[in-house]
Formats: sequence, C-alpha cells, structure tokens
Amino acid sequence: MDVILWTLRRGENDVVNLYNYLSGLMQVSTGGNFLNFGYWDDTTKNPIEAQTNLCDIVANMIHLEEATCVLDVGSGFSEPAFFWKKKYPTVSITCININSNQLKSANNQARTNGINLLNSTAVKIPISDESCDKIIALESAQHFKPIHHFISEAKRILKKDGKVILAVPVLAKPSKMSITKIGILKFTWSSEHYDIQTVKKTIQDAGFKITEIRFIGENVYLPLADYYVKNRQFLRSEILKRYPSYVEKILFKSMLKMKQAAADHTIEYALIKCTK
Repeated sequence: MDVILWTLRRGENDVVNLYNYLSGLMQVSTGGNFLNFGYWDDTTKNPIEAQTNLCDIVANMIHLEEATCVLDVGSGFSEPAFFWKKKYPTVSITCININSNQLKSANNQARTNGINLLNSTAVKIPISDESCDKIIALESAQHFKPIHHFISEAKRILKKDGKVILAVPVLAKPSKMSITKIGILKFTWSSEHYDIQTVKKTIQDAGFKITEIRFIGENVYLPLADYYVKNRQFLRSEILKRYPSYVEKILFKSMLKMKQAAADHTIEYALIKCTK
C-alpha cells in the first residue's frame, strides 16, 4: 500500500521513499549502483556496460574534460561521478541528492575520490551564483518538481557560457494525450511524465539556448527490456531474495509495457544540451 501511495502522490518525500525501497531492485537487476537505463549498442553485453556508455555519451556531449566545477544533480549513489572523476581527475565534482541514504552510502568512496556530497533538493540549490561551468542531470530531471525551478537554479549557478545537460525520459507527446497509453509503466516510472515540448519550452523560457538534442530511446528502452526478458529466470531468482514475487511481476510487466511504448513512440529518451 505504501508503494502505491508513494507512486500516486509523487511528492519529493514520496519519491525518496519509493527509491529507498526500489533502488535495491535496480542494483540487483543491473549488478551495480548506476541507477540509469543505459545506452545499448551492438557490442553492449550487460547493463553495467550500457550504463557506463550513457555516462560517456553525456560527458562527451558536455565536454567534461574542459570543466573545472561540475554539479551532478540527482546523483543517486554517485556512481556516475566516481566514473567521471576517474576519467577526468582534475575536475571538481559536487553531487547533489535529496536522498540522504544514498549520499551516506556513497560517503566513504566520495571522500577517497575527492567528490563533494550535498544533501539538497534540486529546485533550491545552496550553491552561489555563477560558480560552476557544467551541470549534469543524468536521468533525474523527470523527478524535479516543478522542473522550471531547477532550470532557473541552473541558470543562476552557471558561469557565463556555462552548459547544462539533461538525460531524461520523456513522453513524445503532451501528457494529456499519452498518459493513458503508459498503463502499468506509471508504477515503475515514478516521475512527472514531462513531455519533450514542455521540457524544451521550459529551458528556452528560462533564457537558455538549446544547442543539441539527441533522441536515443531505441538504444535505451527496447534493448533493456529485451535483456530483462532474456535473463528473467536468473534476475527473478536474485530479486526474490530481497523482494516479494509481486514486485518482480510488476517489473516484468512494466518492462514489456516500456518496450511497447517505445516502439509506439509514446515515450522517448532525450539528451538535451543547453548553453547559458
């Protein structure tokens, strides 16, 4: 009952509670702490490879090698930040997350890697004006409520010519037209279900220039669902060690619905790069 209520209300505390409960499901299913859907190509063998692929794509799009100060907003267990810090050791990274449990889990490794952790909401960030040159929201902006407050904060915090990138699941059409087609996917895609036009307009209305958009849904949703279906027997046995069987059933049905919604172009996955 709690899981259903958290999913339906989708307030900040509800999302935190839901992800505290379900983050272990993602960890068991993928074998790691990245907590993103990943980018799959013909050479990708497993979720970890897909997830690091997505981290690399985001880093390359925003030219992370040129950064001095980076904010990773909605950082989860900070695994992408650890990955980026290893590749770009001179970059200063601050991970911002409203989920204090995830930050505590990352604390020791963050200290070892020189990464700053900040427990904060994404819509009111305690960072000074014009202090960073890159902001990343890797599969987190769909939870920011309202998203225009995050965009305004990003503009305030970024230096002149600073860049922000969103890797975000979106509806391909306005939500009133598409939400009924999502079905059970709503219960494992616990977000605000922003459509791409709303996200683009919000960014532009804030004064950002959108310099690049990539739609990568066919490399995200379909192969992820296929991986789960192909490996369901093993994944189910691992999931049942920590969760009741109905959770795995919902996950499986949601994967099938996700694949269908992606094939029908009801949902997309957008990489959006913007310049202040």
